[in-house]
Amino acid sequence: MSWFGRRRRESEKQREFTLRPTTHAEGAQSVAIGPESVVGAVLVGDNAQAIVLPPDAFRPIAEVDAVPGISNLPADSGHFVGREHELARLDTALAVTGPVLVQAVHGLGGIGKTTLVTRWAHTRAHGLTPMWWITAEDPARVQQGLAKLAAALQPAVARVLTEEQLTDRALQWLATHSGWLLVLDNVEDPTHIEEVLARARSGRIVLTSRLGTGWARTGATVVHLGVLDPVESRALLHDIVTGGGTKERTLKGAVELCHELGYLPLAIEQVGAYLEQNTLTPVAYLALLARYPAQMYQHGGEHTKSERTIARIWRVTMDRIIIKYPAAAEVLRAVAWYAPEAIPFTLLDGLAEPPALHTALGALAAYSMITLDPTMATVSVHRLVQAVARTPDPQDPQRTPALIERSHDRASTTLRDVLSEPETLVDWPAVRILLPHIAALIAHTTEDTIITTNILVVAVQLLSGQGATARAIEYAERALASCERIFGPEQPRTLTARNDLAHTYQAAGRLDEATILLEQNLADRERILGVEHPHTLTSRNNLAYTYGAAGRLDEAITLFEQTVTDRERILGVEHPHTLTARNSLASTYAAAGRLDEAITLSEQNLTDCERLLGVEHPNTLTSRNDLAHTYQAARRLDEATILLEQNLADRERILGVEHPHTLTSRNSLAYMYGAAGRLNEAITLFERNLTDCERILGIEHPGTLTSRNNLAYMYRAAGRLDEAITLFEQTVTDRERLLGVEHPDTLTSRKILTQLRSQSL
Repeated sequence: MSWFGRRRRESEKQREFTLRPTTHAEGAQSVAIGPESVVGAVLVGDNAQAIVLPPDAFRPIAEVDAVPGISNLPADSGHFVGREHELARLDTALAVTGPVLVQAVHGLGGIGKTTLVTRWAHTRAHGLTPMWWITAEDPARVQQGLAKLAAALQPAVARVLTEEQLTDRALQWLATHSGWLLVLDNVEDPTHIEEVLARARSGRIVLTSRLGTGWARTGATVVHLGVLDPVESRALLHDIVTGGGTKERTLKGAVELCHELGYLPLAIEQVGAYLEQNTLTPVAYLALLARYPAQMYQHGGEHTKSERTIARIWRVTMDRIIIKYPAAAEVLRAVAWYAPEAIPFTLLDGLAEPPALHTALGALAAYSMITLDPTMATVSVHRLVQAVARTPDPQDPQRTPALIERSHDRASTTLRDVLSEPETLVDWPAVRILLPHIAALIAHTTEDTIITTNILVVAVQLLSGQGATARAIEYAERALASCERIFGPEQPRTLTARNDLAHTYQAAGRLDEATILLEQNLADRERILGVEHPHTLTSRNNLAYTYGAAGRLDEAITLFEQTVTDRERILGVEHPHTLTARNSLASTYAAAGRLDEAITLSEQNLTDCERLLGVEHPNTLTSRNDLAHTYQAARRLDEATILLEQNLADRERILGVEHPHTLTSRNSLAYMYGAAGRLNEAITLFERNLTDCERILGIEHPGTLTSRNNLAYMYRAAGRLDEAITLFEQTVTDRERLLGVEHPDTLTSRKILTQLRSQSL
């Protein structure tokens, strides 16, 4: 049982310990003490040691005043930036007069808790004395720290009292004096300091802990410490590397390095010491970190203590947690593969039985290793904790190469399974939440498996739907390369991957590349699968669509007509794929100016979609939208407006007012109002839609660019040329950067901008 435990069990005993003079001692190792006129003796066997104590040693501890200047604070770090808000909180709370006041500073290991309290104690005008620092990781260290305090207060008694007696004497002194500061650093368990908190009456206690829970019952005010901001992080790195500005060093790549380190003070200090010692640049360090993560996380400069490296600090914490909560290790290894923020709980399914999983999550959160958001059902984790957790280390039983590989496979499988759920692909908010985690997992995968290739394929669809064409192309190219390596160049999976890549090229306006791939794919599918295979028909349909997008309308119509005929014969006239092909053919007729044929086919198709799929099916809504645009081309504006108003109402009701398809419908209706001369209604609707697109889709989404372009066009129609020019300039700049200078949409916007500028002269 610890000393504090024994003290609680012996509460009925007299707690005040007072030295009393005596001249008699009996037995081996007994002690006799006396005033200066009396000699005290310590008997050890046949030997005796005489100790003379001053009269003050016999005064009650309540009457002993602290000698000015008593302090054992650690040296103040010469490298300190920011933290003004947290320092002010300590100032405000500890300035309050009255009974003992406790402040608990908590946060992730390496976040700078000790550094913050040291800086505050050394530099703020708090007027507290003595200032005593105790490393409080366990009861034994607390007892040692208190005993040393008693010895500092009365050095003479330290020569004759046991550590337990000195500890009790220190607690008596704290209970009977005020104006002191006691720092309990790195408290692992609130019960370890219960005796201190119970007996201290009117001083000030600041404690630091990785533990974020359990302080309310101690009456402590909690100060949560987070990471530095980017500017502070770079300033800290610069200060360490340049020796406070006394050396000239290039810090190219410092911003990127601080981001990679997650703005964690300890990591920046460790890396800064390494850079300073080895005269490396941040860019060079990043290259080493990417290649040798395990070694770099374990080493700092020559004077960096091994126990103060980030890898060591978190291993100690995890070792403590895992003893009680074994599932915590699985959780930390799992979240290491995803993006650091807002990891859905669904990506943790299957790691352990639900009770064990929730208990492990709570323990990790309590020790600041993760942050839980029960409202959003997500977990967040510091990016450097992730980096260490997914880095193999044969010396760490929780990070062996086999465990790390297994955790990656499990994370990949879980993400693949979530993406395979039908509701995922239609729940666009869920899609937006998953996209960062897809990106992170893919980035941390060195060689794709069948599972990660499946994730890439789904990611291409999701990113294309979000307008992230550059990332979609990157993933589509990688998926195709993986399929060719895993399955071979002519397997159906590979042909599908080639089709997906062509689709992303088309979305990005790279029509020539898309056409080449689709022509190759159609030829391969006709040869390998046959001319009537459903996948061959899909290839023919996709090639026809690309021909139409490239303005090759005659070729597009020929292929669409062939596709419709084949699908009606092979799949049936009522098959959804047949309806899709018929709708595409009708839209191409309209683009070619064959409006009567387009209207007849579109009306028939809409009737069939409503009958076969239902009036609320997405394909039905698309057919209605396309028929409206055909009516518009034929100047049947009233009919077009009725259809688009109906479509918008249906999509708001079915999908929600913020769904991307709803925003598209609102944009189409606004455009129709403009075509009908209802300019004020059109502008109002376009302005609302642009605001929503920027907020929901982002300022760089193609849908946002289209909405901005259309609002500018409507300003032009209303004679508001200055506003139109401003928006078109912004649109051209964004489209050139995001879509390319030769993209058809870019060319259209640039042409209109040129015309407007000439009109305004």
